[in-house]
Amino acid sequence: MRKTTLSAAFLATTMLAQPGFADEHLRIVEEPLELTIHFHWPRNQGYEENYPVEQAAREMTGIHLVDATAGRNTPDHNEAMNLLLAQGDLPDIVGGNRIKDPVNQYGPQGAFLPLDELIEEHAPNIKALLDERPELRDAMASSDGKIYYVPYLPDGKFGRAWYIRQDWLDALGLERPDNVEELYQVLVAFRDQDPNGNGKKDEIPIFERQWEELIRFVTLWDGRSSGSDTYHDFYVDNGEVKHPYATEGYREGIKNLAKWYAEGLIDPEIFTRGSSAREYLLSENLGGLTHDWFASTSGYNAALAEKVPGFNFAPMLPPESVSGQRIEEHRRTPLKPDGWAISYANEHPVETIKYFDFWFTEEGRRLSNFGVEGVHYEMVDGEPVYTEEVLTSDQPVNSQMWEIGAQIPRGYYMDYAYEWQWTSDDAREGIELYEQNDLLIDQFLGVSFNEEEQAVYDKYWPSILTYMLERQQAWILGTGDVEADWDEYMAQLDKRGLSDVLEVMNSAYERQYES
Repeated sequence: MRKTTLSAAFLATTMLAQPGFADEHLRIVEEPLELTIHFHWPRNQGYEENYPVEQAAREMTGIHLVDATAGRNTPDHNEAMNLLLAQGDLPDIVGGNRIKDPVNQYGPQGAFLPLDELIEEHAPNIKALLDERPELRDAMASSDGKIYYVPYLPDGKFGRAWYIRQDWLDALGLERPDNVEELYQVLVAFRDQDPNGNGKKDEIPIFERQWEELIRFVTLWDGRSSGSDTYHDFYVDNGEVKHPYATEGYREGIKNLAKWYAEGLIDPEIFTRGSSAREYLLSENLGGLTHDWFASTSGYNAALAEKVPGFNFAPMLPPESVSGQRIEEHRRTPLKPDGWAISYANEHPVETIKYFDFWFTEEGRRLSNFGVEGVHYEMVDGEPVYTEEVLTSDQPVNSQMWEIGAQIPRGYYMDYAYEWQWTSDDAREGIELYEQNDLLIDQFLGVSFNEEEQAVYDKYWPSILTYMLERQQAWILGTGDVEADWDEYMAQLDKRGLSDVLEVMNSAYERQYES
């Protein structure tokens, strides 16, 4: 059913049988081979066999991926994965969004093949990367120390930054704030001194598209939120796994954010406005400061140049904390929990790992990042450069890439040059500003639990996190008092099993990273 040679009709349409059609050094099989795949991710619940990138890879390698995705009717990748595992009859490849945990959980039980020897013997490009960056190998490993999946590996350092309305500062004769107190004074001025000049007190000094980004402000009081886009995550402090929402710095930060919210310095709809906040508040000349992605946020300077005369949303360095530290908590993670694995049912593991390795070759990496040469990009002075059609489209470049099967969460190595090409000059200047300063902090890349540890985590953590977020929102909105509630809050965390969760987290961390 799965592992069959392709039909004559397929050969005729793809021209795979023609000698010299693809570079011979990329060819994996002499006779074309089908491999089935489960591939569930947020923007598409399945793997499209007509992706231009898939078709090009098929021509280069001889491998054809056939969609066998479970849960096509659900947008929830966890639900889709559970459905797939419950069926038991796994396709050759299981991939997509956030597969690390289920694959590393069920790999040691036999559902997925260990890849260590396959990589060593048949995947020279993946092997070279892991040899060069052994910390990635540690982060990929399951509880038994083996590798069961090939991840999506992002490139680049900085993702999000502090942005402030420079035109508002100029209108009020203010400098960019350099520390917490200066930031507070600027926010008060934004609230009270009518920087948008419409004669109304309608400015929103702080706004966010994701309310979790507001919680990052606790770093101004030496707290922690999370170092990545995995909000509410754990972090490592001097070799010990901790949770940021159970620290004194967090308490101090939430106390001050509650004060700022009560004073009207934070969007009153911070928990409800959602993803439209940036577009609406900037286009209506109402928003003053946010923490958001470099490329997309800087793009508003050009987009709103006519609608909001003088509009200038500028990246700035994070203000110094109360103890004089200046950090940017968010950074691009070097390893995503996305990617793909080889199931126990796969009868062609060697060909499959070679196919995985293809995406780490020079040609495969270009294909996965930029699309098809001659269609989506051209080689200029030895570098891939997007065509004018791609760069000037009304549709964002990353959205265009997703539609053709590039930049999707297969196991591949991102090339930051793909994003740099459509990053505005304003954003580039901001990135260079951040590069010149030592801002980034170490990032926790997660752990892989054994069966007993997983049971403890699953038993306690969901209710603990729910409680944490309930109290967090109540404190900021003013329906609770973090100072008055803190002792009871910490007692509840202990009662609900936080110490047990931290114990298994640290046990797994020591085994995975320090053994």
